[in-house]
Amino acid sequence: MNAYSSGLYLLLGHIVLTLFCSEANCQESTSVSKAIWPTIRGAAFDGHSPENEIADQWPAEGPPVLWSRELGQGYSAFIAWDNYVATQYQQLSGQYIICMAADSGKTRWEFRYDWPYDPAGVYPGPRSTPTFDSGLVYFTSPSGQVGCLNADTGVKVWSMDLEQRFGVKAPGFGYACSPIVVGDNIVLPVGARDASVVALDKRTGDTKWKAVDAKPSALSSTSSSRESEASYCSAYPIIFHGRSCIVSYLQNAIACHDSESGEQLWRYSLSSGYDEHSAWPIYDEPFLWISGAFQRGSELLEITDNPQQPIRLVRQSKLMSNDIFSSVLHDGALFGFDLHEAQAKTHRTSRGIFRCIDFRSGEELWSVGTGRLQRNSINSSGDAGIVSNSPSGEKNIGHATVLVVDKKLVLMNDLGELILAKASRDKYEELARTTLLGGEICWTQPAISQKRLFVRNHSQAVCVYLGSPESLDPQVRANALLTSQLPQGQIQDLASILIGIEPEYLFDLPTMQWLRRWYWVSLMIVGASFVIVATITKFWHLKIARNGSTETTPFRQRSSIGSALWYALAFIAGALGTTLLSRWTEEFIFTWHICLYVAWQVAVANLSTRKAKVSRTQLVQSWLAVLFLIATCTIYFMLCRRLSLVFEWVFLAGFIAALPFNLAGKAWFENRSWANVWRLLTTVLGFSAYYWASVAILFLRSG
Repeated sequence: MNAYSSGLYLLLGHIVLTLFCSEANCQESTSVSKAIWPTIRGAAFDGHSPENEIADQWPAEGPPVLWSRELGQGYSAFIAWDNYVATQYQQLSGQYIICMAADSGKTRWEFRYDWPYDPAGVYPGPRSTPTFDSGLVYFTSPSGQVGCLNADTGVKVWSMDLEQRFGVKAPGFGYACSPIVVGDNIVLPVGARDASVVALDKRTGDTKWKAVDAKPSALSSTSSSRESEASYCSAYPIIFHGRSCIVSYLQNAIACHDSESGEQLWRYSLSSGYDEHSAWPIYDEPFLWISGAFQRGSELLEITDNPQQPIRLVRQSKLMSNDIFSSVLHDGALFGFDLHEAQAKTHRTSRGIFRCIDFRSGEELWSVGTGRLQRNSINSSGDAGIVSNSPSGEKNIGHATVLVVDKKLVLMNDLGELILAKASRDKYEELARTTLLGGEICWTQPAISQKRLFVRNHSQAVCVYLGSPESLDPQVRANALLTSQLPQGQIQDLASILIGIEPEYLFDLPTMQWLRRWYWVSLMIVGASFVIVATITKFWHLKIARNGSTETTPFRQRSSIGSALWYALAFIAGALGTTLLSRWTEEFIFTWHICLYVAWQVAVANLSTRKAKVSRTQLVQSWLAVLFLIATCTIYFMLCRRLSLVFEWVFLAGFIAALPFNLAGKAWFENRSWANVWRLLTTVLGFSAYYWASVAILFLRSG
């Protein structure tokens, strides 16, 4: 063999070896990429997982639970890379990013980045989900902090504050946009006047470009001065005719920018005034499907090359109002939950229907549910259980996140149920269902990596295996938990029991019409309770003496008895008034503030009579009165928060205004016939001062 032939064979061998190695590397890379869930909606931002061989059925006890652990408050989903997962959460000591071993749930590292956010509020904890890219983890906080950590160690690489750099405050419910990596940049909707959307260098955090909110297109309505404010949905990368673009929600519009330069390509107005957008758009070139909360329905838009009309409305539909849970597109059909309420509820499952609709035509292909609350009417025992309400007897899906994996739908509803169904346009076919996170409303989207599903709520994180149980390592399978072994309970729908008629917009402040109605109803309850007690005590003051003569009970003793009776009657009437009157009138009537005022009067009555020297009994009574006031206020506050009545603080603010009238009511008139009239007058004036002072503080704070 000559040198030329030897060289040729060597060259051919090298080419074969290179191709072989390249193919092997490609296969390895593909295998690794399939195992990664780098951000909230997966690698393609569409809720799809490329994994396969997901089990068609689960055992009766549910899929194997690989691990479960306590985790604090937060709405952040998991992300996954290699054999690790990460999420954000908060506890009393602060907000954290935590990295855990995917196969055990053990902590690898934690990074504290802020104090707790709204810990006693309706939505406590972080809202956004971190992002993994090239060995780094990026995060945002509800206050608008953006940061980058080393994925191996949790050490901070850089951080910046959106308010300090761009002069913008977080939206009303906190900043919720996850950091989205596009090329070398992190893209974030900000909503500043000169920076509606920004791109940061992912290695340094430096500003690469700022997009100024431009005038709306010819299709859009006239914009308002508030339209450029940020909303709650992350930036959405798309490709249009080979060009990398970013679609972003603002408060009242959706806009598209070039991902490299930030140039605004088009803008489409959606609304005016306050609005919010949490659900992701869905893109199937050149069509963009968007859906809004507040029962707004959905729209299908077409992106065009026409500079005069770069975005065209194809159709509008009342079907499919997404709020916090996004729909997915599979086989030309949209799968998602159509919310029938103005907003999703934090204290009970939300009302709506799970639908499958054709992406292009908007035609409904099938639906599950009736749109009514998933509960029975209250029975004789007072229970209001969560039940199925489908006319055919089939189980409801309920308000659920939805992912697509191996031609199946993986659904996690707000009751904490994990559901497996076929991803079919033809009909809904449920394959399996189990409860993983029962006991509290669950709003966090799951993540899938290496056939493992990672889910969480405000107190617990769980990892289940979605593949065939037989494919697990025998030792792992032996150590797996059953879903029945997980710490969980059942959602109690207190709203149906306590409120009676639930206002549609729970998060809105009371209107003046409501406040006036509540005042007059409360005043009638307070006055009627006083009159009833005064009438009763009028007949108590006579008693029969042993010699047959009559004598009156001492006035001060009768007064103490009457006060105690009034306190008890008014407190009970205030506690029951909201439930009974709301059901009777079929309008929301709020009376719980009467309980607060009664507790305040009890405290004032006991403390104001203290002298220089008091008995131990009087001292104990004084402290018990104060504790009663504190307990009443605490229970009231927590109950209102549990039911999402966010105006609870209003009636905790006006006590001092009633104090002069409370003290005046302690005066004793020699003419006893006037005493009750005087006390009724000071009680009415004191309650009125307390009520309207609270209302004044409400309007001063809100406006």
